Amino acid sequence: MRDNALAREFISMGHEAHLVPMYLPLQLDENRVDKSTPVFFGGINVYLQQKYGIFRKLPRWVDRLFNGRRLLRAVAKRSHLTSAKEQGELTCLMLRLEESHLGKEVDKLVEWLERDGKPDVIILSNALLAGLIGELSRRLEVPVVCTFQGEDSFLDGLPNPWCDTAWKEMALRVRDADALFSPSQFYAKVMEERLGLEADSIEVIPNGVDLSGYEVKGKCEGKRIGFLARMCHSKGLGLLVDAFIRLNDPSLELAIAGTMGGGDDVYVTGLKAKLKKAGLNGCVKWFPDLDREAKVDFLRSLSVFSVPVTYPEAFGLYLVEAMACGVPVVMPDASAFPEIVDQAGCGVLVARDSVDDLARGIQELLDDPDRELIGKKGRRAVEERYHVGAMAANFEKVFGKVVRK
Repeated sequence: MRDNALAREFISMGHEAHLVPMYLPLQLDENRVDKSTPVFFGGINVYLQQKYGIFRKLPRWVDRLFNGRRLLRAVAKRSHLTSAKEQGELTCLMLRLEESHLGKEVDKLVEWLERDGKPDVIILSNALLAGLIGELSRRLEVPVVCTFQGEDSFLDGLPNPWCDTAWKEMALRVRDADALFSPSQFYAKVMEERLGLEADSIEVIPNGVDLSGYEVKGKCEGKRIGFLARMCHSKGLGLLVDAFIRLNDPSLELAIAGTMGGGDDVYVTGLKAKLKKAGLNGCVKWFPDLDREAKVDFLRSLSVFSVPVTYPEAFGLYLVEAMACGVPVVMPDASAFPEIVDQAGCGVLVARDSVDDLARGIQELLDDPDRELIGKKGRRAVEERYHVGAMAANFEKVFGKVVRK
C-alpha cells in the first residue's frame, strides 16, 4: 500500500513511475497504480529454477504461466506450508544472486526495465532485495537506493545457519546502495547497529498515507476499541483480547479488522474460544479483509485504537491510518511508537507485553473528557508529517542528489 501510494504521488508530481511486483501479485485495498507491470521473480519460478535445472532452460512463456496471478495467490494462501529451511535458503540466494540459478529471472527484470524506459533511479522497497543492488547498478548504470521496512523480525525467524548468513550478506550488499532509508529514527539505529553501518548513514523518511477519503470521525456513540492489522500473535491481538477480558465491561465493544495469513485462522479460533469462555464473545465483532472505503469507515467508528505489537516495529502504517481518522491511540512504549505518538500528543503509551498496563491505558483514554481533542492532534500530525506528499517530496530531494552524483 505504501509503495503504491508513493508511485501514484510521484506521477502526480510530474514524474514517470512504475511499481514492479516481486514474488507475488500486489494485494491492495486500493487501485494499483500500474496494472500492466508483470510480476518478476515469481515465487513459483524462483523455487523451481533454483531446485531443478530443467526449469532454467524452459522458454519464457512457460514462466509466464507460473506467474499467473490466480496461481501465485493460491500458493500464497498456503505459504505456511513452506519450511523455514526453504525460506532461509531462498532468502540467502536472493541476497547473493550471482551464486544462485536465477540468472534468467535477473535478465527478465533488466530487459523489462531497459525496454519500458530506463529509470533514472531504482528504489528497492526492502533490504531483502539488496542482492539486486550490484547487478542493477552495473547493468543499467543508474543509482539504486534501498529502504528498510522491518527486515529484522523476518531474518531472526530463520533457522541457522540461514539467519546468520542472511544478516552477513545483507550487511555487505546494502553498502553498495547509493542511499539507505528508514521510516523511523528507532529503526535506523537498529539496522545501523545490526549491520555494522556508520551512525547516521541511514536517512529517515517517515512512511505516509494517501489522505484521500480519510476524515476525522464524528462523535462516537458508545465506547469501541479497535484493532487493524494482521490477525496474529506478533501484532499483539492476543494481548488486546486479554486486556478486553480484564476490563470486563459489557458496555464496551472490541472491533477487530485486518488480514489473516497462513495458520492465523487457528490462532483466531483460539481467541474466539477464550472470549466465549469469558462471556464476551457477543461484545466482539470481526472484520476480515476490508477494502479501502470500508477500512476508513471502520476506523472512523472507533473510540480508541490499539495494535500492541510484541516485536520491534519499524513504523506501523496502521497507526498513522487511525491518526488520520482522528482516533486517539494506545500503543506500546517501544519501537517507533514513542517518536510518533509523543511528538503528536495523540494518545497513551503503555509497557510492551503487559496486559494490565494495556487495559489501564485503554480505560484511561476512554475516560478522558478530552479524548476527541487528543484524536484531532493525531490528524494534525498526519497532515504535517505522515502523508504521502511529504514522503514523496523527501524522497525526491534525495533522488536529485544521487542522480546528479
